[in-house]
Amino acid sequence: MRYLPLTADDRAAMLKTIGAKSVDEFYGDVPASARLKGPVPDLPNFQGELEVERHMVKLANKNRAASDGPFFVGCGAYKHHIPATVDHIIQRSEFLTTYTPYQPEIAQGTLQTMFEFQTQVAALTGMEVANASMYDGSTACAEAAVMACRVTKRNTVVMSGGLHPHYAETTRTLCEAAGINVIQLAPAVDGELELSNNIDDKVACVIGQTPNVFGTLTDLTPVGNAAHDGGALLVTVFTEVVSLGLMKTPGEMGADIAVGEGQSIGVPLGFGGPYVGLFTCKSKFLRQMPGRLCGETVDADGKRGFVLTLSTREQHIRRDKATSNICTNSGLCMLAFTAHMTLLGDKGLTHLATLNHEAACDLADALGAVKGVKVLTSRYFNEIAFETPKHADEVLAALEKQDIIGGVRASRLFPDAGFDNVIIAAATECATASDIKAYAQALAKVL
Repeated sequence: MRYLPLTADDRAAMLKTIGAKSVDEFYGDVPASARLKGPVPDLPNFQGELEVERHMVKLANKNRAASDGPFFVGCGAYKHHIPATVDHIIQRSEFLTTYTPYQPEIAQGTLQTMFEFQTQVAALTGMEVANASMYDGSTACAEAAVMACRVTKRNTVVMSGGLHPHYAETTRTLCEAAGINVIQLAPAVDGELELSNNIDDKVACVIGQTPNVFGTLTDLTPVGNAAHDGGALLVTVFTEVVSLGLMKTPGEMGADIAVGEGQSIGVPLGFGGPYVGLFTCKSKFLRQMPGRLCGETVDADGKRGFVLTLSTREQHIRRDKATSNICTNSGLCMLAFTAHMTLLGDKGLTHLATLNHEAACDLADALGAVKGVKVLTSRYFNEIAFETPKHADEVLAALEKQDIIGGVRASRLFPDAGFDNVIIAAATECATASDIKAYAQALAKVL
């Protein structure tokens, strides 16, 4: 009874107070077909701590980590080098153990980190204001769509065919719950500019991604001009934040709201998370921004200090006035981003971005030289889409047998779009010349 401190008499007294004859009555609304008739099959009733640990290690060893060999997976989560200093900083107890500051001004160190993070993100995106982060890029995209509808008083959102389908699905889910009409353009390797042809007086915003999910870079300035002419907003999305070290910023493209994923700076792949969503906008839309915002001020003695300037979540204000039900920011991932970005600096980020683009150029050249391979993207940062004569499933499985994780099959993201033979591959600064050579040789052998 070590982990069940209540005795049989205790449980009987509780049931009597509630007015139930047994615990089984609590599950009366669960269909019988959904209930187990006994213990979970193949699961032992108990094991000792040592046995459990050995079993879990055995399961974990089935994983193949990104650093275990040539790795070219991207599509929204990227393998980058993280300096040891970042881990050292985020593991300091005063950062690692903190939770949402309910008396925020007491935690001046946490607020200063938020303020510096916001400054970095605003500078990266060329936007006027940034919040202290969202859960991830997909939730940031969804919140941007809903925010655009509040700003314009319109009720339709148009998403490009190159928007990451996970972002699109998250956005669609939130919009449908809010009664917002969503239009999704057909999947396209290079179709972001098609957004300009889908704007009318009902459209609140158009959402375009660059680099898009296929890796294609697009200057969205013409889309922004068309949107503004039609009274709509331009929302730009990125999944690879390092690209902002080289490419035209969302602010320079005329974005009203710019959102994306910050995982590439300071945050490991982590087998899927947690990550950190970046959210920026023009200052005139500040009051409609979701999440929280930290500001700089002076205290009663004139000393520099930080305050939680904006926190429009439903726990803090009337629910009908809340702009979002996201109840926090990704604090630890935000800190990792800020630490890494501080180490890089402006020149460091540009150098890192250059290394990424050079690796992608080498990958495109190497794979394009393989007989039967067609590279589909001519404008890219560190990710390319290419087509092979064989089904992508078959190709990637054969590459894996040669210890090369070759990328993501496009048909996984777009099952019914005719991309069965298309693979999306990313090459970051972690992809060495020997990795790229091994990939090309292995692919030639598979084909």
